[in-house]
Amino acid sequence: MLRWILPLIILTVFIVLVEIYTFQAFKTVSKSKIVRYSFLVLSIAVYINFFVMILTYSRSDGQTPQFQMAMGLLLTVSIPKLVVIVFLFGEDFYRWFLKFISAISNGETKSLEGRRKFISQLALGLAAIPFTAFIYGIIQGKYNYKVIKHQLVFDDLPEAFDGYTITQISDIHSGSFTNKEKIQYGVDLINEQKSDIMLFTGDIVNNKADEMNDWIDVFSQLEAKEGKYSILGNHDYGDYMDWKNPDDKLKNFQDVKDVHKKIGFDLLLDEHRYLEKDGQKIALLGVENWGKGFNQAGDLKRASANIKKEDFKILMSHDPSHWEYKVKQDDFNYQLTLSGHTHGLQMGIEIPGWFKWSPSKYVYKQWAGLYEEFGRYINVNRGFGYHAFPGRVGIWPEITVIELKKA
Repeated sequence: MLRWILPLIILTVFIVLVEIYTFQAFKTVSKSKIVRYSFLVLSIAVYINFFVMILTYSRSDGQTPQFQMAMGLLLTVSIPKLVVIVFLFGEDFYRWFLKFISAISNGETKSLEGRRKFISQLALGLAAIPFTAFIYGIIQGKYNYKVIKHQLVFDDLPEAFDGYTITQISDIHSGSFTNKEKIQYGVDLINEQKSDIMLFTGDIVNNKADEMNDWIDVFSQLEAKEGKYSILGNHDYGDYMDWKNPDDKLKNFQDVKDVHKKIGFDLLLDEHRYLEKDGQKIALLGVENWGKGFNQAGDLKRASANIKKEDFKILMSHDPSHWEYKVKQDDFNYQLTLSGHTHGLQMGIEIPGWFKWSPSKYVYKQWAGLYEEFGRYINVNRGFGYHAFPGRVGIWPEITVIELKKA
C-alpha cells in the first residue's frame, strides 16, 4: 500500500492542473454551468473509481476486468485533456510573453488579455477526437480483428513447402475477455484462413490457468490442416500476482501448460518438431519466454539440439527483443521468427503502407508487423486479445497469415 502513496500524490497534483485547464476551456466556450460542471463531475467520478481500485487492489487477485476498465476510463478522460493543455498552456505562454514585452518596453505592467474563445474551441474540438477514439476502442475496437497477409520468399526453402501457409495468433489474454460472441467471431475468422499449420506465440492468460475455463470450448475449435503448435509468454508463468505459497504457483504453471493440450496445441518448451512434406522437411522451434527486462527462461541452444544448420527453420519466441539481442545475428541462421508480446501498446496510428506509429516503438525496435535484417525475418503479431487497457485504438487485434515461397 505504501508504495502507491508517492505516485498517487504526484498523479493527484497532475490531475488537478489538468482539470483546471480543461475547466477554463469549457468556461470560455460555454456559458452553461450544466455543461461545465457535468464534465467535471464525470471526471471526478472516474478518478475516484480509479483511486478506489488502486487502493483496494490486491496482487493475489491478478489483473481483473474491473481493474482494466478503471484504467480504460482513466485514459479515456485524461489523454484528450492533454490536447487541451497543449493549446491553453501555449496560449498562456503567449499572453505572458506579451505582458513581459510590454513591461520592458513601456515600463508599465500590462494586464493579461482574456482567453480567446477560438483557442478553447479548437482545443476542445481536437480533444474530442481521441476521446471518441478511446470510447470506440473500449466498446468495439478490441474486437476489430484484422487478417494481415504476408508472402515471404526464401532461397533455401524446400520446394515441397512452396506455397505453405501459416496462421499466427498471439497474446490471447483470456482473463480479460467478457464477450463470448465477439471472441467466437474472432475464432471463426481464424479458421476461415484454412492454413496448413497454426502457431500461437504465447500469453494465453493474464496470470492464472482458470482464466481459460470459460473459453476452452471456444478455442478448442481452432483448426489447421497439419497441426497446431504453441509456446509460452511472460504472463503464463504467473509472475505478476502474489501466491499464497510457491507450490500454488508451480501448480498454476503446470495447469497453464495443460490448457494448451486441452485446446489441441502441441506446446514447445525449448523444443523442436520437424514438419514433413513430400519427403522434405523444415524445423519448427519453440522457446520459453526470453525478453529484455523480462523472464529469460528460453534456451535457444536446447531447442536447436539435433537440428542441422542447413535446415530451414521457423522459430517461435514470444518477445521480439529475443530476436533483436540473440537471434537475428546467430550464424545458425533462423530464417523466420514469429513473436508477439508488444500488442503495439494497443494504441497508435496506422495507415497501411504509409505510416505506422505507437509509443511502443520507443521500447521495442520491432514492435508490430514484419521486419527483415541480414536476410532473416521476424513478424511481431499485434495480439488477439488485450491487457491492462480494455480496448484498442488504431492498433487492431491481428490474425497473421504467412505464405512461404521458394525463390
